[in-house]
Amino acid sequence: MTLPQSIALGVLILVVAALIWGKARSDIIALAGAAVLLATRTVRPVEVQGAFGSPAIVALAALFVIAYAMELSGLLGAIVQAATRMCARLGALGLWIVIGLAGSASALLNNTPIVVLAAPVVRDVAQALGLSPRRFLIPLSYATILGGACTLIGTSTNLLVNDMAQTAGQPAFGMFEVTPVALIVAAAGGVYLYTFGARLLARSPAQVAPDPAPPAAIVPAGDDPTIFPVDRAFRPFRAWTSLATFVAVILVSALGWAPIAASALTGAVALVLLRVITAEEAYKGLRPEILLLIAGMVVIGLSLEVTGLAARATDALAAVVKPLGPRMALALFYGATLFLTEVLSNAAVAVLLTPVAVALAGTLGVNPRPFLIAVMLAASAAFATPFGYQTNVLVYQLGRYSYLDFIRVGVPLNLLTWGLGAAIIPFFFPF
Repeated sequence: MTLPQSIALGVLILVVAALIWGKARSDIIALAGAAVLLATRTVRPVEVQGAFGSPAIVALAALFVIAYAMELSGLLGAIVQAATRMCARLGALGLWIVIGLAGSASALLNNTPIVVLAAPVVRDVAQALGLSPRRFLIPLSYATILGGACTLIGTSTNLLVNDMAQTAGQPAFGMFEVTPVALIVAAAGGVYLYTFGARLLARSPAQVAPDPAPPAAIVPAGDDPTIFPVDRAFRPFRAWTSLATFVAVILVSALGWAPIAASALTGAVALVLLRVITAEEAYKGLRPEILLLIAGMVVIGLSLEVTGLAARATDALAAVVKPLGPRMALALFYGATLFLTEVLSNAAVAVLLTPVAVALAGTLGVNPRPFLIAVMLAASAAFATPFGYQTNVLVYQLGRYSYLDFIRVGVPLNLLTWGLGAAIIPFFFPF
């Protein structure tokens, strides 16, 4: 092993250990790892610059601004109020409809503000109906995770996989290319949550805990306070303009007229020029802790590639799975990705395993697309721990859950999505 490979491996191990330890902010950990790689000349400044200016970072930043404009306009709050009225008429069925709508909306909007707004509604309505909120809050989080995987922009994971795949010489993903597979997996997950998940949660003992903080004050582990507007007054011009801008961004990208980074950035700038959102509010909505975490992890992922360490790991992995055939290799790779995303961030897993997916497919002599789709689905499937995904942290506090509640409901969901995903991916994306 060369010195650059040893440094890259050492940084990776330390970063992973620090992320699992969870005593420091994840974005600081990632940036520290990137700084070490740059200082030791394991990666070049131009590669670091490319990571911070990657299309995925630009697209995410712009989409955060557009979503924030929709929140500030009171549009999402108005939708939540309408959902509350529906639940009052339909009872428990109304709560499941809200969960389904939240999951569907997460295919196009960031799921964290959706859960921040919807979770208190689900809790309060459930209590008003004499039902335990614990039956519905974890399913709400899981539904938004499943929904987020259904489009290219539904989660940062998919944008990162698309970005890293293009860096590895693969064609870009379409806006809805992953949708057929992800939609089937999400539907199966929804059926599981409705039929079994809620029952498992209903039988778990309630935890004694102080009253949870209001939604705007919920603090995910290791991150700054999550600040999202709640109970904003509805402003029609701002609401409909931000919504129209968001729809235009989706259409332009889906029709192939411009890359998602270009269309989203144009939309975000247009909202500022139209005074739908001020420049100060736009900067506030950027969520730099997420963007910097992703950029730092991209640098670490690039170090594995430029030093040749990823190629060595891929050769070792291929030697094990090649005799098993591409289907079994896909299933094992899906499972490994699923496991890693429970202990690391979804961004870290996407960045680290996308080059491995491309290289592994090349070694096996098959189409890389099925393996890239596996990374998209599995890297978002953080169901077995309350800290694997930010929305899990939100409902963990609000619902007074125990760690075992997530294991009890999340592990079967992981196994379900793993088996189903590995089985149907080759049908839509042949080897």
